[in-house]
Amino acid sequence: MASVPSLASSVNQRVADALASALPEAGGADPLLRRSDRADFQANGILALAKKAKANPRELATTVVEGIASGDLIKDIEVSGPGFLNITVSDRAIMETLAARAGDDRLGVPYASNAGTTVIDYAQPNVAKEMHVGHLRSAVIGAAMVEILEFTGEKVVRRHHIGDWGTQFGMLIQYLLEHPHELDHKSDAEVSGEEAMSNLNRLYKASRALFDSNEEFKTRARARVVELQAGEAETLAMWQRFVDESKIYFYSVFDKLDMDIQDADVVGESGYNDMLVETCKLLEDSGVAVRSNGALCVFFDEYKGPDGNPTPLIVQKSDGGFGYAATDLSAIRDRVGNLKADTLIYVVDARQSLHFKMVFETARRAGWLNDEVKAVQLAFGTVLGKDGKPFKTREGETVRLVDLLDEAVERATTVVREKDKERGFLGEQEIVENGLQVGIGAVKYADLSTSAARDYKFDLDQMVSLTGDTSVYIQYAYARLRSILRNAGDRSPVAHPELALAPAERALGLHLDQFGEVIAEAAAEHAPHKVAAYLYQLSSLCTTFYTECPVVKPEPELVVGENRLFLCELTARTLTKGMSLLGIRTPERL
Repeated sequence: MASVPSLASSVNQRVADALASALPEAGGADPLLRRSDRADFQANGILALAKKAKANPRELATTVVEGIASGDLIKDIEVSGPGFLNITVSDRAIMETLAARAGDDRLGVPYASNAGTTVIDYAQPNVAKEMHVGHLRSAVIGAAMVEILEFTGEKVVRRHHIGDWGTQFGMLIQYLLEHPHELDHKSDAEVSGEEAMSNLNRLYKASRALFDSNEEFKTRARARVVELQAGEAETLAMWQRFVDESKIYFYSVFDKLDMDIQDADVVGESGYNDMLVETCKLLEDSGVAVRSNGALCVFFDEYKGPDGNPTPLIVQKSDGGFGYAATDLSAIRDRVGNLKADTLIYVVDARQSLHFKMVFETARRAGWLNDEVKAVQLAFGTVLGKDGKPFKTREGETVRLVDLLDEAVERATTVVREKDKERGFLGEQEIVENGLQVGIGAVKYADLSTSAARDYKFDLDQMVSLTGDTSVYIQYAYARLRSILRNAGDRSPVAHPELALAPAERALGLHLDQFGEVIAEAAAEHAPHKVAAYLYQLSSLCTTFYTECPVVKPEPELVVGENRLFLCELTARTLTKGMSLLGIRTPERL
């Protein structure tokens, strides 16, 4: 289907054309059109242009107005203040544009004209370690960006850079070789994520205790690291057992988060081992990296340590071992060279910003990144407790992600059950399913409704509240619309552009029309919170709409009822599409 130009873009074009004819030297200038509370739109660009052309801004604005034909699109246009234009569009234009959106599967949202290939690195748990609240943001923000970018036509390659390599595996593998039944499963039936994690936890604690107390075991464990790095067959087979056991656990957590993680997309640190030596050679041969006290380093004038000396990026340690930098640089080579990406997005904690700045700058100096191929860190802040401090248990431990999600679902199910007592039309199975969708939606939305760079407070009471900026408020608005549509009997949703619109209908219609622009902005700025803010506002406008404008009863005349049902239908479709881009489900009945 063809994309539908928004009312804002159509108005913008009319004003730009009139501006170019009134002031030819301003050809192609942006009228700076914005939504306004004084009219539907305000054009603010004339002031700056008049200044430049040494013209009177009010006179220029008046000439522009004279050059714009009112009628089909623009109902009213007036000059205000020192040269602003206040523009009101016609009710007909609103409904015709919405009708065109409704006729398209994509709600008239265009594909991006410059779509390319993006690799998104997100959801990066560590093998043999439990996922905690800190892993939540990378997974939730990354998954939403995947959906948003794919919807704009971008080819997206998912990458889960799991921590599956390093010296700790020497200790784990050695212990498993000496206690071969530690990772055995209780039965041949499918293993739960909880069982897999408790196996790994038990083994990790036991091997760590032995490593710390027994020098002979410590020596054997360190020798095992060398075997692992050399690719010795038995050692690698044992290492694979840890990775496989961890994946059972990871996938169970991602499943709880209602996220689809494919095995082929999980490429951990180990996936780049074969490239490390070549990466170092390329950097050293090109002079990008130099040897310093035996280590291979990249220096930067702008990054200095507390002693005032430059802080280098260490690519290879003096003992020949490789650090994270070597792996991250090899991953960039792979993603640009083999996956043909033109954008790399890293959804990583803001505390790693310095590391990534140095890695990206090194890759630029090496020629792997350039003006055509860019890498960005989508840095996120910390999850805080209600007290505003980093989220911990009462014992000071980091909070297990699984416990958090289970509690959210439990609270949400209680809310759904209480709400249903008033009406009693949901069966037990539907209450449980809805509780799951509301609980997981609440956790995701709380994360996504905050700008990623900011810290946010994890407050379950607030998250599952039916009022305020929460996902359950949006889910209830959607369910209410579906209920209205079900209760309409044999009436159909039909757009009637000839009708005059009530203020609440106009406000809802103008907001519905902005959906495509919001998606484009969220994609370009890597800002899923803009989609969340849009959906919350849409829910709020639609609540006002069905409160002020009876849709079914008391019986509005047929065409008015059809038109309002049409607005309900399009709002419901926009809400469910927008929420799906955030990875959140919208139950049909709540």
